[in-house]
Amino acid sequence: MGIVIRQSIKGTIITYVGAFIGFLTTMFVITKFLQPEDIGLTKVILEAGMMFAVLAQLGTSSSVMRFFPYFRDEKKKHNGFFFYMLLVPFIGCLLFIPLYIFLKEPLTLLFAEKSSLFISYYYWVAPLIFLLAYLSVFEVYSNVNMRIAAPRLNREVIIRLCLLTVYLLYGYHFITRSGLVAGYVITYGVAMVCMFFYVFKTSITSLQHNVSYVTKPLRKDILRYSSYLIIGALGGTVLGKLDLFMITSQLGLSHAGIFTVAFYMAAVIEIPSRSISSISAPIAADALKRGDFATANALYKKVSLHQLLIGGLIFILLWTNIDNIFAIIPNGAVYADGKWVVFFIGMAKLIEVTLNFGGMLISFSKYYYWSLYFVFFLIGIGIVTNYLLIPVWGIAGAALATAISCLLSCSAQQWVVLKKVRGNPYSLGTLKLIAVFLLLIGINCLLFKFNNPLIDGIIRCVVLATVGAGLLYVLKVSDEVNSTVRALWKKVKELFGK
Repeated sequence: MGIVIRQSIKGTIITYVGAFIGFLTTMFVITKFLQPEDIGLTKVILEAGMMFAVLAQLGTSSSVMRFFPYFRDEKKKHNGFFFYMLLVPFIGCLLFIPLYIFLKEPLTLLFAEKSSLFISYYYWVAPLIFLLAYLSVFEVYSNVNMRIAAPRLNREVIIRLCLLTVYLLYGYHFITRSGLVAGYVITYGVAMVCMFFYVFKTSITSLQHNVSYVTKPLRKDILRYSSYLIIGALGGTVLGKLDLFMITSQLGLSHAGIFTVAFYMAAVIEIPSRSISSISAPIAADALKRGDFATANALYKKVSLHQLLIGGLIFILLWTNIDNIFAIIPNGAVYADGKWVVFFIGMAKLIEVTLNFGGMLISFSKYYYWSLYFVFFLIGIGIVTNYLLIPVWGIAGAALATAISCLLSCSAQQWVVLKKVRGNPYSLGTLKLIAVFLLLIGINCLLFKFNNPLIDGIIRCVVLATVGAGLLYVLKVSDEVNSTVRALWKKVKELFGK
């Protein structure tokens, strides 16, 4: 777990620098200079691109994690692994980009009434599919080579700074709405190129390959695994984007923009899990390749505990200050309609960060096909709940539908993890952690409310963070956290002692 913690700390520091940039951008630049309709437009374009990019990868990202251990051999340049990693998404793009273009007419019928602006910029998604597909592939290849800091820097900092520039250019009328959309797509092109050059410099990127190395049993395993992943990706991507697309079609881009800002607030909860999961996934893949369920399960417990610990603290600080946040940001009265979106999406994110590593364990094991047994059922649940709840509660209904789908999905997934790979994320530390969270919520109710939202927010954050950190240390919720704190304290004493 040592390498996990060290790499995760580096990745998390970079990620939170990017999160800070993203927070300032979303809360004070986007809400000031962009209309909710503009926000909804760019978000829908991005999500449409991401959905088709996942399909175009033909399962490459997950396949890289699972099968890289079979190819790893630096002396033989990983037996042509990099070549195959480039080839498969290229074939996928040749299949799915034309499919996206072909679907314009039926999608026009879906979005024309409430969100006709999206149809006007429909074709910008096509190049974005290619860029996002390869950006993700290069990131995962860097991750399996135990280099997660640079991909985090690229995605969380470079992309955000480029987008910030585009927003400011649009806000000060240097570019039009068309320039805004073009700048959005070009930003991901820059990120993809940066990631390619980093991988080329730091990892083995030879295009040489030996077809004979891919034996018939291995090729059959790869094809079967990838086939299931393509079907699973179809279900998973549709399920993950249902809320935004149904809001866009039923309520319009303005509501989608408000939903996007609220969703971003809640999405901060999962930021630390990206670094932890990225560096833990290759370790889990190696363990399951050896059939070492004990190591994989021990890793699952630690990853789950630490992701819940950080995500839970962020959720509490966010929700206890939600009214202060909307009072501070520009046009906060408009975006305050997304308050309950923050709550329901926040709860969904807590469930995900606690249990999503179990999904990785399943995908790396021989039972990866189990996810297909319930993914399309969950799509049905998502469609029905969104259809019923959006007309009643608007964007909050969509967020509640997402939370319900997430709970059902993760519960079914965890049952499979428990039965098939004997994975159980819960421990005594989990119970202690929940108790700490409940106590912090109670303390928040007792705090005096200041009229100034900035002062009130700072005081609540300081009090709750201080009490929470103290309780976590005293109750020994995490041995790794306690040992890290003691090591840092020892260094501080030595520094001041000198």
